[in-house]
Amino acid sequence: MLRQRILTAIVLLLIVAAAVTASMPWPMLALLGLMTGCALWEWLRLVQDDAAVRWGGAVLAVLVLVPLSRLLVDGQPALETAFGSFLLPLAVLFWLTLAPAAVVRARVPDTCRPGMLVLAGFLVLTATWYALAWVFLRHGAATLISLWALIWAADIAAYFAGRSLGRRKLAPRVSPGKTIEGAAGGILAATVWLAATALWWPGSFGGLLLARIGWVGLIVAAVVLAAWSIIGDLFESLLKRRAGVKDSSQLLPGHGGVYDRIDAVLPVAPAAALLLMAGL
Repeated sequence: MLRQRILTAIVLLLIVAAAVTASMPWPMLALLGLMTGCALWEWLRLVQDDAAVRWGGAVLAVLVLVPLSRLLVDGQPALETAFGSFLLPLAVLFWLTLAPAAVVRARVPDTCRPGMLVLAGFLVLTATWYALAWVFLRHGAATLISLWALIWAADIAAYFAGRSLGRRKLAPRVSPGKTIEGAAGGILAATVWLAATALWWPGSFGGLLLARIGWVGLIVAAVVLAAWSIIGDLFESLLKRRAGVKDSSQLLPGHGGVYDRIDAVLPVAPAAALLLMAGL
């Protein structure tokens, strides 16, 4: 299992490296579109029993993202206004209110029927796609990679801090393995990463954020984004527990599904894009 996990990780890193270093933006946009389609299929798989809805929704999403990618590359102001003024704030509102409430209660509210969860999946994943694509096209590969690394730093630090120091459970009814100490370690690591990159990595997410909101704003943003990454992870755990499965799928050998790998990105990316847009 470990060997399979490592091989899959190497292949994924090579694909991402090829996409971010390509001379044209289309490889990265294609990768983001494929990632979104796969993660949406997995989300729908967790909340909807109808296979036609799952496959139809995922295929529809990919087909819609193709022309949207073209418009995004062309820099259509109407698209940026629609997403920046409506869809991204709506996704942030979901992660600010509904998702944490569900995690705290350790269940999806009874009022959230499968249809509502399907719509929520379209909302948060389309917003994530747009946020990542916008960051890449507007600010470049360094900003996108450093933003991803912020989430990776929080995830890795939370894992090791939890294993070595974890005593108190964070959300035992949702994800018994996560601890308060692990969450604190993840938030600390994300804050250190954002502060460090703000100082020595020109063009990084941290550097751009520092220029827009200063040191106090940057530290607050790091804490909030890292905490939200944990909410994203816990909310997926809640959906998987609700569906009675261990992984969102087996698309990535040794890693589970695409959604398993980007669950923490979903709440962070829209908020990060809005922070950058606010400084334009």
